[in-house]
Amino acid sequence: MWFWETNLENGEIDFIATRFKEKIYIQVAYILADESVINREFRAFKNIDDNYPKYVITMDKFDFSQEGIIHKNVIDWLLEE
Repeated sequence: MWFWETNLENGEIDFIATRFKEKIYIQVAYILADESVINREFRAFKNIDDNYPKYVITMDKFDFSQEGIIHKNVIDWLLEE
């Protein structure tokens, strides 16, 4: 079971999910419409220096993954097992 919490400390990461000693970070946006939106969503992870998975979830079909940060289409992400 995953427990979701909003990171209020820095106000930048939309969700942090923890399960036992596992953790994932999630940013959510409707679409990555232009370079400024892409930079904003991916920049939120720049100050996190651990090795837990970091995701940007959007409606986009194109994969914008970069620098170890995983971009996923929301439908594909929800249907994963």
